[in-house]
Amino acid sequence: MIILGIESSCDESAAAVVEAPRRVLSSAVSTQIALHGPYGGVVPEIACREHVRALPCVIRAALEQAGIGWAAIDAVAVTYGPGLASSLLVGLATARALALRLDVPLIPVNHLQGHLFSPFLSVSTPDPAMVCPFISLIVSGGHTCLVRVDAPGSCRLMGQTIDDAAGEAFDKGANLLGLGYPGGPLMDKLGREGNPKYHRFPRGRVDANSGTGGLDAKFCFSFSGLKTALRYYLESNPVGADEPQRLRDVVASYQEAIVSALLTRVDYAMEGIETLAVGGGVSLNSRLREGLNAAPELAGKKVLLTEPAYCGDNAAMIAAVAGLGLGGRGAAMDERDCCPNLSVLEAY
Repeated sequence: MIILGIESSCDESAAAVVEAPRRVLSSAVSTQIALHGPYGGVVPEIACREHVRALPCVIRAALEQAGIGWAAIDAVAVTYGPGLASSLLVGLATARALALRLDVPLIPVNHLQGHLFSPFLSVSTPDPAMVCPFISLIVSGGHTCLVRVDAPGSCRLMGQTIDDAAGEAFDKGANLLGLGYPGGPLMDKLGREGNPKYHRFPRGRVDANSGTGGLDAKFCFSFSGLKTALRYYLESNPVGADEPQRLRDVVASYQEAIVSALLTRVDYAMEGIETLAVGGGVSLNSRLREGLNAAPELAGKKVLLTEPAYCGDNAAMIAAVAGLGLGGRGAAMDERDCCPNLSVLEAY
Protein backbone atom coordinates (compact mmCIF):
# COMPACT_ATOMS: atom_id res chain seq x y z
CA MET A 1 0.00 0.00 0.00
CA ILE A 2 1.43 3.36 -1.08
CA ILE A 3 0.43 6.33 1.08
CA LEU A 4 0.87 10.01 0.30
CA GLY A 5 1.30 11.97 3.52
CA ILE A 6 0.59 15.70 3.93
CA GLU A 7 1.65 17.82 6.92
CA SER A 8 0.86 21.53 7.51
CA SER A 9 0.19 21.89 11.23
CA CYS A 10 2.47 24.88 11.81
CA ASP A 11 5.12 26.48 9.60
CA GLU A 12 6.45 23.54 7.58
CA SER A 13 4.76 22.44 4.38
CA ALA A 14 5.57 18.77 3.90
CA ALA A 15 4.68 15.78 1.76
CA ALA A 16 6.01 12.23 1.73
CA VAL A 17 5.41 8.87 0.14
CA VAL A 18 5.51 5.80 2.38
CA GLU A 19 5.07 2.15 1.53
CA ALA A 20 3.03 0.66 4.37
CA PRO A 21 3.71 0.10 7.08
CA ARG A 22 6.73 2.44 7.42
CA ARG A 23 9.14 2.30 4.48
CA VAL A 24 9.85 5.91 3.50
CA LEU A 25 10.15 6.34 -0.26
CA SER A 26 10.43 10.13 -0.19
CA SER A 27 10.09 13.12 2.11
CA ALA A 28 9.95 16.77 1.04
CA VAL A 29 9.74 19.74 3.40
CA SER A 30 9.46 23.46 2.70
CA THR A 31 10.41 25.59 5.70
CA GLN A 32 9.20 29.11 6.47
CA ILE A 33 11.95 30.17 8.89
CA ALA A 34 13.06 33.11 6.74
CA LEU A 35 9.51 34.46 6.61
CA HIS A 36 8.83 34.29 10.35
CA GLY A 37 12.32 35.17 11.59
CA PRO A 38 11.80 38.96 11.52
CA TYR A 39 8.76 38.56 13.80
CA GLY A 40 10.49 36.33 16.35
CA GLY A 41 7.91 33.57 15.96
CA VAL A 42 5.30 32.02 13.69
CA VAL A 43 2.68 34.41 12.27
CA PRO A 44 -0.43 32.29 11.49
CA GLU A 45 -1.60 34.38 8.53
CA ILE A 46 1.81 34.23 6.86
CA ALA A 47 2.05 30.48 7.55
CA CYS A 48 -1.35 29.86 5.99
CA ARG A 49 -0.57 31.81 2.81
CA GLU A 50 2.77 30.04 2.43
CA HIS A 51 1.14 26.60 2.78
CA VAL A 52 -1.19 27.49 -0.11
CA ARG A 53 1.86 28.28 -2.24
CA ALA A 54 4.21 25.52 -1.08
CA LEU A 55 2.07 22.40 -0.66
CA PRO A 56 1.58 21.72 -4.40
CA CYS A 57 5.35 22.04 -4.85
CA VAL A 58 6.32 19.64 -2.07
CA ILE A 59 3.69 17.12 -3.16
CA ARG A 60 5.13 17.08 -6.68
CA ALA A 61 8.64 16.82 -5.22
CA ALA A 62 7.64 13.85 -3.03
CA LEU A 63 6.16 11.99 -6.00
CA GLU A 64 9.23 12.68 -8.14
CA GLN A 65 11.63 11.56 -5.38
CA ALA A 66 9.65 8.34 -4.95
CA GLY A 67 9.61 7.78 -8.70
CA ILE A 68 5.86 7.22 -8.87
CA GLY A 69 2.82 8.80 -10.50
CA TRP A 70 -0.61 9.65 -9.16
CA ALA A 71 -1.99 6.25 -10.15
CA ALA A 72 0.29 4.53 -7.62
CA ILE A 73 -1.26 6.31 -4.62
CA ASP A 74 -3.53 4.01 -2.60
CA ALA A 75 -4.43 6.47 0.18
CA VAL A 76 -3.83 10.04 1.34
CA ALA A 77 -2.94 10.70 4.99
CA VAL A 78 -3.15 14.19 6.48
CA THR A 79 -2.57 15.91 9.80
CA TYR A 80 -5.89 17.14 11.22
CA GLY A 81 -4.56 18.39 14.58
CA PRO A 82 -3.16 19.69 16.79
CA GLY A 83 -1.70 22.88 15.34
CA LEU A 84 -2.62 26.27 13.93
CA ALA A 85 -6.20 26.14 12.66
CA SER A 86 -5.53 28.10 9.48
CA SER A 87 -2.48 25.99 8.62
CA LEU A 88 -4.29 22.72 9.30
CA LEU A 89 -7.17 23.78 7.06
CA VAL A 90 -4.89 24.26 4.05
CA GLY A 91 -3.45 20.76 4.40
CA LEU A 92 -6.84 19.21 5.07
CA ALA A 93 -8.45 20.87 2.05
CA THR A 94 -5.55 19.82 -0.18
CA ALA A 95 -5.63 16.21 1.03
CA ARG A 96 -9.39 15.97 0.76
CA ALA A 97 -9.36 17.25 -2.82
CA LEU A 98 -6.62 14.78 -3.79
CA ALA A 99 -8.38 11.83 -2.15
CA LEU A 100 -11.63 12.66 -3.94
CA ARG A 101 -9.88 13.16 -7.28
CA LEU A 102 -7.88 9.93 -6.97
CA ASP A 103 -10.84 8.05 -5.46
CA VAL A 104 -8.73 6.73 -2.58
CA PRO A 105 -9.27 6.73 1.20
CA LEU A 106 -8.48 9.88 3.19
CA ILE A 107 -6.77 9.01 6.48
CA PRO A 108 -6.76 11.69 9.22
CA VAL A 109 -3.71 11.46 11.50
CA ASN A 110 -2.92 12.99 14.89
CA HIS A 111 0.28 15.06 14.51
CA LEU A 112 1.49 14.01 17.97
CA GLN A 113 1.05 10.35 17.08
CA GLY A 114 3.37 11.11 14.19
CA HIS A 115 6.08 12.33 16.55
CA LEU A 116 5.39 9.39 18.86
CA PHE A 117 6.14 6.86 16.12
CA SER A 118 8.81 8.88 14.26
CA PRO A 119 11.68 6.97 15.97
CA PHE A 120 10.48 3.89 14.08
CA LEU A 121 10.94 5.45 10.62
CA SER A 122 14.54 4.26 10.55
CA VAL A 123 15.01 0.98 8.70
CA SER A 124 17.23 -0.22 11.55
CA THR A 125 14.55 0.09 14.24
CA PRO A 126 12.24 -2.80 15.13
CA ASP A 127 8.52 -2.83 14.56
CA PRO A 128 6.93 -0.75 17.35
CA ALA A 129 4.73 -3.67 18.36
CA MET A 130 7.87 -5.69 19.13
CA VAL A 131 9.20 -3.29 21.78
CA CYS A 132 5.98 -2.59 23.68
CA PRO A 133 5.56 -1.50 26.33
CA PHE A 134 7.73 1.54 25.78
CA ILE A 135 7.86 5.14 26.95
CA SER A 136 7.65 7.94 24.39
CA LEU A 137 9.09 11.37 25.09
CA ILE A 138 7.58 13.87 22.67
CA VAL A 139 9.48 17.12 22.92
CA SER A 140 8.81 19.88 20.41
CA GLY A 141 8.08 23.56 20.02
CA GLY A 142 4.46 23.23 21.05
CA HIS A 143 4.33 20.03 23.09
CA THR A 144 6.26 18.22 25.79
CA CYS A 145 4.82 14.99 27.16
CA LEU A 146 5.52 11.45 28.31
CA VAL A 147 3.35 8.66 26.94
CA ARG A 148 3.31 4.98 27.86
CA VAL A 149 2.63 2.79 24.83
CA ASP A 150 1.40 -0.70 25.72
CA ALA A 151 0.60 -1.52 22.10
CA PRO A 152 0.26 0.52 18.91
CA GLY A 153 -3.09 2.18 19.40
CA SER A 154 -3.07 1.68 23.18
CA CYS A 155 -1.42 4.65 24.88
CA ARG A 156 -1.61 6.38 28.26
CA LEU A 157 -0.56 9.96 28.92
CA MET A 158 1.76 9.93 31.94
CA GLY A 159 2.79 13.57 32.11
CA GLN A 160 3.00 16.80 30.15
CA THR A 161 4.02 20.41 30.52
CA ILE A 162 1.66 22.52 32.60
CA ASP A 163 2.74 25.72 30.82
CA ASP A 164 5.43 26.23 28.15
CA ALA A 165 6.80 23.40 26.02
CA ALA A 166 10.54 22.76 25.96
CA GLY A 167 10.79 24.20 22.46
CA GLU A 168 9.05 27.37 23.61
CA ALA A 169 11.55 27.65 26.45
CA PHE A 170 14.39 27.53 23.93
CA ASP A 171 12.78 30.09 21.62
CA LYS A 172 11.82 32.50 24.40
CA GLY A 173 15.23 32.16 26.03
CA ALA A 174 16.92 32.90 22.72
CA ASN A 175 14.72 35.95 22.30
CA LEU A 176 15.73 37.28 25.73
CA LEU A 177 19.37 36.77 24.80
CA GLY A 178 18.93 38.50 21.46
CA LEU A 179 19.88 35.42 19.45
CA GLY A 180 17.05 35.40 16.94
CA TYR A 181 14.52 32.81 15.74
CA PRO A 182 14.31 29.84 15.84
CA GLY A 183 16.09 29.66 19.17
CA GLY A 184 16.64 25.92 19.55
CA PRO A 185 19.35 25.37 16.92
CA LEU A 186 21.10 28.63 17.86
CA MET A 187 21.23 27.76 21.56
CA ASP A 188 22.35 24.22 20.77
CA LYS A 189 25.28 25.54 18.73
CA LEU A 190 26.38 28.10 21.34
CA GLY A 191 25.78 25.73 24.25
CA ARG A 192 28.31 23.22 22.92
CA GLU A 193 31.06 25.78 23.57
CA GLY A 194 29.80 26.95 26.96
CA ASN A 195 30.02 25.84 30.58
CA PRO A 196 26.72 24.26 31.69
CA LYS A 197 27.70 24.80 35.33
CA TYR A 198 28.32 28.53 34.96
CA HIS A 199 24.96 29.40 36.56
CA ARG A 200 22.27 27.14 37.99
CA PHE A 201 18.84 27.93 36.61
CA PRO A 202 15.71 26.33 38.17
CA ARG A 203 14.64 22.89 36.97
CA GLY A 204 10.91 23.63 37.09
CA ARG A 205 9.62 21.28 39.75
CA VAL A 206 5.88 20.58 39.62
CA ASP A 207 3.85 19.88 42.76
CA ALA A 208 0.48 18.21 43.12
CA ASN A 209 -1.30 21.58 43.33
CA SER A 210 0.09 22.94 40.07
CA GLY A 211 -2.85 22.04 37.83
CA THR A 212 -1.65 18.77 36.35
CA GLY A 213 -5.13 17.73 35.28
CA GLY A 214 -5.04 14.57 37.37
CA LEU A 215 -1.63 13.46 36.11
CA ASP A 216 1.13 12.46 38.52
CA ALA A 217 3.16 15.63 39.18
CA LYS A 218 6.47 13.76 39.08
CA PHE A 219 5.96 13.08 35.37
CA CYS A 220 4.96 16.67 34.51
CA PHE A 221 7.07 19.58 33.28
CA SER A 222 7.13 23.34 33.84
CA PHE A 223 9.34 25.72 31.88
CA SER A 224 7.70 29.14 32.31
CA GLY A 225 9.59 29.82 35.55
CA LEU A 226 12.87 29.07 33.81
CA LYS A 227 12.22 31.78 31.24
CA THR A 228 11.40 34.23 34.04
CA ALA A 229 14.57 33.26 35.91
CA LEU A 230 16.63 34.00 32.81
CA ARG A 231 14.97 37.40 32.42
CA TYR A 232 15.70 38.33 36.05
CA TYR A 233 19.28 37.09 35.69
CA LEU A 234 19.87 39.19 32.59
CA GLU A 235 18.38 42.28 34.23
CA SER A 236 20.95 41.98 37.02
CA ASN A 237 23.78 40.58 34.91
CA PRO A 238 23.51 41.87 31.33
CA VAL A 239 25.55 39.98 28.76
CA GLY A 240 27.53 42.48 26.71
CA ALA A 241 28.38 42.18 23.04
CA ASP A 242 32.03 42.03 24.08
CA GLU A 243 31.45 38.91 26.23
CA PRO A 244 31.03 36.07 23.70
CA GLN A 245 32.28 33.36 26.06
CA ARG A 246 29.98 34.49 28.85
CA LEU A 247 27.07 34.36 26.41
CA ARG A 248 27.98 30.76 25.58
CA ASP A 249 28.17 29.93 29.29
CA VAL A 250 24.74 31.44 30.03
CA VAL A 251 23.24 29.61 27.04
CA ALA A 252 24.81 26.32 28.13
CA SER A 253 23.51 26.78 31.68
CA TYR A 254 19.99 27.61 30.48
CA GLN A 255 20.01 24.65 28.09
CA GLU A 256 21.22 22.39 30.89
CA ALA A 257 18.19 23.31 33.00
CA ILE A 258 15.84 22.26 30.20
CA VAL A 259 17.67 19.02 29.47
CA SER A 260 18.00 18.15 33.16
CA ALA A 261 14.25 18.54 33.67
CA LEU A 262 13.56 16.25 30.71
CA LEU A 263 16.02 13.58 31.86
CA THR A 264 14.68 13.57 35.42
CA ARG A 265 11.09 12.92 34.29
CA VAL A 266 12.24 10.28 31.82
CA ASP A 267 14.08 8.52 34.64
CA TYR A 268 10.88 8.39 36.71
CA ALA A 269 8.79 7.16 33.79
CA MET A 270 11.21 4.40 32.76
CA GLU A 271 10.83 2.38 35.96
CA GLY A 272 10.14 -1.20 34.87
CA ILE A 273 10.28 -0.27 31.16
CA GLU A 274 13.06 -1.35 28.80
CA THR A 275 12.61 0.95 25.78
CA LEU A 276 12.48 4.73 25.39
CA ALA A 277 11.50 6.38 22.09
CA VAL A 278 12.19 10.10 21.64
CA GLY A 279 10.65 12.32 18.96
CA GLY A 280 9.89 15.95 18.16
CA GLY A 281 11.98 18.89 17.02
CA VAL A 282 13.79 19.34 20.34
CA SER A 283 14.96 15.71 20.18
CA LEU A 284 17.54 16.96 17.68
CA ASN A 285 19.26 18.91 20.48
CA SER A 286 22.80 17.54 20.87
CA ARG A 287 22.91 18.00 24.65
CA LEU A 288 19.65 16.09 25.09
CA ARG A 289 20.89 13.25 22.88
CA GLU A 290 24.16 13.15 24.76
CA GLY A 291 22.32 13.08 28.09
CA LEU A 292 19.98 10.29 27.01
CA ASN A 293 22.85 8.14 25.76
CA ALA A 294 24.97 8.75 28.86
CA ALA A 295 22.31 8.66 31.60
CA PRO A 296 23.25 5.93 34.10
CA GLU A 297 19.54 5.36 34.79
CA LEU A 298 19.12 4.28 31.15
CA ALA A 299 22.14 1.99 31.08
CA GLY A 300 21.19 -1.37 29.60
CA LYS A 301 17.94 0.00 28.19
CA LYS A 302 17.13 0.65 24.55
CA VAL A 303 16.95 4.33 23.59
CA LEU A 304 15.45 4.98 20.15
CA LEU A 305 16.24 8.48 18.90
CA THR A 306 14.46 9.81 15.83
CA GLU A 307 16.70 10.27 12.80
CA PRO A 308 17.55 13.98 12.35
CA ALA A 309 15.59 14.19 9.09
CA TYR A 310 12.39 13.25 10.92
CA CYS A 311 12.76 15.18 14.19
CA GLY A 312 11.01 18.30 12.93
CA ASP A 313 7.57 18.38 11.38
CA ASN A 314 7.43 16.11 8.34
CA ALA A 315 4.90 14.12 6.37
CA ALA A 316 6.73 10.78 6.47
CA MET A 317 5.69 10.29 10.09
CA ILE A 318 2.09 11.13 9.18
CA ALA A 319 1.99 8.59 6.36
CA ALA A 320 3.70 6.00 8.57
CA VAL A 321 1.07 6.33 11.29
CA ALA A 322 -1.54 5.67 8.61
CA GLY A 323 0.56 2.75 7.35
CA LEU A 324 0.59 1.25 10.82
CA GLY A 325 -3.21 1.33 10.78
CA LEU A 326 -3.44 4.00 13.48
CA GLY A 327 -5.15 6.75 11.50
CA GLY A 328 -8.88 7.22 11.03
CA ARG A 329 -11.07 7.08 7.97
CA GLY A 330 -12.69 10.29 6.78
CA ALA A 331 -13.41 10.49 3.06
CA ALA A 332 -16.08 13.13 3.81
CA MET A 333 -13.87 15.24 6.08
CA ASP A 334 -14.24 19.01 5.81
CA GLU A 335 -13.08 22.09 7.71
CA ARG A 336 -15.18 21.12 10.74
CA ASP A 337 -12.85 18.16 11.29
CA CYS A 338 -9.82 20.36 11.93
CA CYS A 339 -8.79 19.97 15.62
CA PRO A 340 -6.22 22.61 16.70
CA ASN A 341 -6.24 21.46 20.34
CA LEU A 342 -6.14 17.71 19.76
CA SER A 343 -4.66 15.60 22.58
CA VAL A 344 -1.94 13.03 21.94
CA LEU A 345 -4.38 10.24 22.85
CA GLU A 346 -7.22 11.32 20.57
CA ALA A 347 -7.88 9.69 17.22
CA TYR A 348 -10.39 10.55 14.49
